[in-house]
Amino acid sequence: IENHTMEFQAVLMAAGGGSRMMDLTSNIPKPLLLVGNKPLIWYPLNLMERLGFEEVIVVTTKEVQKHLPQLDTKLKLDTVCIPEETDMGTADSLRQIHGKIKTDILVVSCDLITDAALHEVIDLFRAYDATVSMLMRKAHEFTEPVPGQKGKNKEAEQRDFVGVDDTCKRLLFMANEADLDDELVIKKSLMQKYPKIHIKTALVDAHLYCMKKWVLDFLVENKSFMSIRSELIPFLVRKQFAAPGSSQLSKTGANEDRKKNSKSIDILSYAKEDDLLNLARGKSFWNDHHGDMNDPYHGTKLRCYVHIMKEGMCYRVNTLASYIEANRQAPRFMSALSQEETFIHPSAQIADRYMVGTDSMIGYMTKVAENTSIKRSIIGASCTIKENVKIANSIIMHNVTIEEGCCIQGSVICTRAVIEKGADVKDCLVGSTLCVNAKSKHVNEVIVGNDRLMEI
Repeated sequence: IENHTMEFQAVLMAAGGGSRMMDLTSNIPKPLLLVGNKPLIWYPLNLMERLGFEEVIVVTTKEVQKHLPQLDTKLKLDTVCIPEETDMGTADSLRQIHGKIKTDILVVSCDLITDAALHEVIDLFRAYDATVSMLMRKAHEFTEPVPGQKGKNKEAEQRDFVGVDDTCKRLLFMANEADLDDELVIKKSLMQKYPKIHIKTALVDAHLYCMKKWVLDFLVENKSFMSIRSELIPFLVRKQFAAPGSSQLSKTGANEDRKKNSKSIDILSYAKEDDLLNLARGKSFWNDHHGDMNDPYHGTKLRCYVHIMKEGMCYRVNTLASYIEANRQAPRFMSALSQEETFIHPSAQIADRYMVGTDSMIGYMTKVAENTSIKRSIIGASCTIKENVKIANSIIMHNVTIEEGCCIQGSVICTRAVIEKGADVKDCLVGSTLCVNAKSKHVNEVIVGNDRLMEI
């Protein structure tokens, strides 16, 4: 009964394999990667707890589920496991939990770290009776070097083109560079309704969506969508202004689907409008736009909105560069997210505390010997760091051993690796369980698998 009185159900997507950061995720699932000595999945759970949720549906894998009981959260976690081998997209994951959903939903990705005032996204959803509302922010500049990538040309990211109205809230247009043929086409019918469209290119999509329950009902009937972000959302944005007869499914690959289904699915037939709100709009002078006498929302049943953060942090930890940046910023944002958090775990044994910078974090049961300096670094749990070691701008995961006289700068050292005496490691990534030989020197390398060196 309680479920029916709730306005939203929270859904956490935590089944992604982290394909864009395989050097980190080959031995540890992405939701369990450590940022500021907390598993990545802890951050969105903490976000939902602060928002007042008591229960979250977590879509994940068996491997991640095993670790959930150790998480520091008061939330009740309703876990739904999906097979690890299958190539399921986020829309497929939503279909899996359809039976559990009784209300509108808040969908969050497990790689989101943000201090956003989420009520802004939810208020947009409520105020405009939106189909979907989402969160974006101007992309953070990443300043830290990425192991193995120095001197290499950065691959240009495919940009998203996001069109919004004058209020910067109504989402009018969405396209990815990869899908455009050298030009950006905006329909005349859209320009007539919104003569002034702001096109933004430097935004990061937080992959956080408030969504009407009927969108999920539509997804269940229409199996051709695999991804929420790259297929469903652009489809909803496009269909806002489609003429009533043309709102049948028209997305790439849908023709085959039509043949299979023999009938095309009209999304507008799913769009349930609130009769009371419709009545209120009909009797009110209120309008969401100026310049004409058209009905509010130009009479559209589908309405997409976006809250664009002006300040604060919003990281999606889905690449090695964003993983490094999030860890660098962890000491700064950790105190805001978790009051009881101490940067140095009480059980850690540190010989010379004054040599550990206030911008560093040290995990549970880690031992740091004499004359060892640690600056701007995150050290995991149960690590052993011997005498005369220098660590700067680095991320050291759990159970790592660093022997005497080593120097580690700008590097990521993965779980259970061993760095032998006197080794010098700069701007490198050392994979899980690997050993870096004594007195060896490594610069700008990615050291993975079978003790061999591999350039990216």
